[in-house]
Amino acid sequence: MTTYVALLHSIVLGPGRRVVMADLKAMASGLGFANPRTWVATGNLIFEGEEAPLATIEERLEAGFRDRFGKPVDIILRTAPAWKRLAAQNPFPERNGAEIGIRVMRQPLGPAVLPGLEAFARPGMALALVDGDLWIDFAGEPSEVRLLSHLTTRKLGIGTLRNANTVKALAAMLA
Repeated sequence: MTTYVALLHSIVLGPGRRVVMADLKAMASGLGFANPRTWVATGNLIFEGEEAPLATIEERLEAGFRDRFGKPVDIILRTAPAWKRLAAQNPFPERNGAEIGIRVMRQPLGPAVLPGLEAFARPGMALALVDGDLWIDFAGEPSEVRLLSHLTTRKLGIGTLRNANTVKALAAMLA
């Protein structure tokens, strides 16, 4: 069995309606995955399953989510070793984890994306690409920066943003 980390891009089903984590775990179990567990109520799922290409499992989870909750969602998947590597590669380890965002990408970003994004960064912010994932030290409240509107699927491809504290907590759950 392989352990996987799945990140759901958005778990808002409509005004005032979010996916309940117990329902997300039940969905994973119903798809045949073992030992599903979640971290906080933001669409972070860890489970075990047979080894298969990540794209195959992502498609299976996305179809299961659509069938169960009636809404499409992008799901980004990593194996446990890949997730632990991601967590260990924080380029801003001494900074506030709540102010560091990681756009975890389905397909790696290339270095050419950085100059365009840096143009929207405010003073004090720092951006780094590590293995195709975008790390951002927001140097303050992430919700207060215009860079966020440039981190969309339409502009960067399928991915989802998590803070460094969540990335670290999920890695700890894998230990």
